[in-house]
Amino acid sequence: MAQPRRMVVLRAIVEDYIRSQEPIGSAALTKKHDLGVSSATIRNDMASLEEEGYLIQPHTSSGRIPTEKGYRYFVDRLSTVVPLSDAQRKGIAAFLSGSVSLQDTLQRAARLLSHITGQVAVVASPSPAKAKVLRVQIVPVSSTLLLIVVITDAGNVAQHTLALSPQPTDITLADVGSVVNGACLGLTFAQAAERVRSLKSSRRESVALLEGLAQVFEAMGDNERSSELYMAGASHLAHRRDIADMAPLFDALEEQIVLMKLMSALSEDTDAYGVGVAIGSETHTPELLHASVVTSGYGNSPASRTEPAESDAGHEDGGGSALGGAAHANTAQTGMAGEPRITDDADAEPGKMDDDDSVAMPSLDGGSGGSGESSGPVAFVGSIGPTHMDYAATIAAVRAVARYLTRAISSYDDGDGN
Repeated sequence: MAQPRRMVVLRAIVEDYIRSQEPIGSAALTKKHDLGVSSATIRNDMASLEEEGYLIQPHTSSGRIPTEKGYRYFVDRLSTVVPLSDAQRKGIAAFLSGSVSLQDTLQRAARLLSHITGQVAVVASPSPAKAKVLRVQIVPVSSTLLLIVVITDAGNVAQHTLALSPQPTDITLADVGSVVNGACLGLTFAQAAERVRSLKSSRRESVALLEGLAQVFEAMGDNERSSELYMAGASHLAHRRDIADMAPLFDALEEQIVLMKLMSALSEDTDAYGVGVAIGSETHTPELLHASVVTSGYGNSPASRTEPAESDAGHEDGGGSALGGAAHANTAQTGMAGEPRITDDADAEPGKMDDDDSVAMPSLDGGSGGSGESSGPVAFVGSIGPTHMDYAATIAAVRAVARYLTRAISSYDDGDGN
């Protein structure tokens, strides 16, 4: 029984320290929590937890505070979510529904998440490399120039010109466009380029058009701007008591490429229904030594579409991750394993041609269309704060905003976006 009780003590210390940001002593624990043992027994448990690396004593006369190891144990065993209130859910829907564009939606999402958590919020725009083709349009703009318009599942519209002389006939443009749409649906730009090059045609003008389209797809995937980061809430850091510890975070916010790589990897290295959490040194970023990062993918990510599945309690030993085994998946769930689960429900409604010009499309796994495979998130949303952040509330907020962003992208896909 000693080991489980020590971990109950650890949980109580982490929860109290998150609220007070003051070292926690045995007397305060005994008074506030019904632990069923004396203050002296709690002191012994705290000493053992310190020896095991879960706690430290900042001053000889003070109580204990959690270490990274202590926070990690706590986070890995969260089992319920602090539910968002009806007002918060309605506020999210109303705030994001007022957006006039995808970019406006992402900026609003960053401001909203920062407001909810009181921390720095980061939202990445969908990456062209991960976007999937939904529709291709070939529009003649002159006798030798075509405009290729591609609508993606990320809500973006990519455009590129293609010069062809002589220009294919309108019938050829329509027929090739129809075949390409069927062949490339659901593929990335790189996959679409490869697929188009695999199409066969007996007509020279169709061959030239297909090769031109392949080059356009490659250009759209390679040459468009990389994902942009929308950030909000840096001013929250200036009002923190631990501003000295958090000051290096300002430097990290300037290094957007570093943040992009960290949060992108973290959002993909999660459970199917979870978020990624990296604490302090787990980020492998010196400027984030005293910070934690909570992130979730949105778009194609199952984590941003559904509620967490019922699963077993956290394991004694957490699994590894793409971040050196430190950034563990979490099912966005506050409380510890074994407690009732309360979810943050945000589920509001927010080819073959004729003989003269045939293009034979090869079969892929028995089908002629796109891959239809499920894929990872198109981008991420995350929160950055101190290691003593309210993990449960932050996880709930990040997941809720991620799901709303997924729905927002879907509305752009369906033509409902502005």
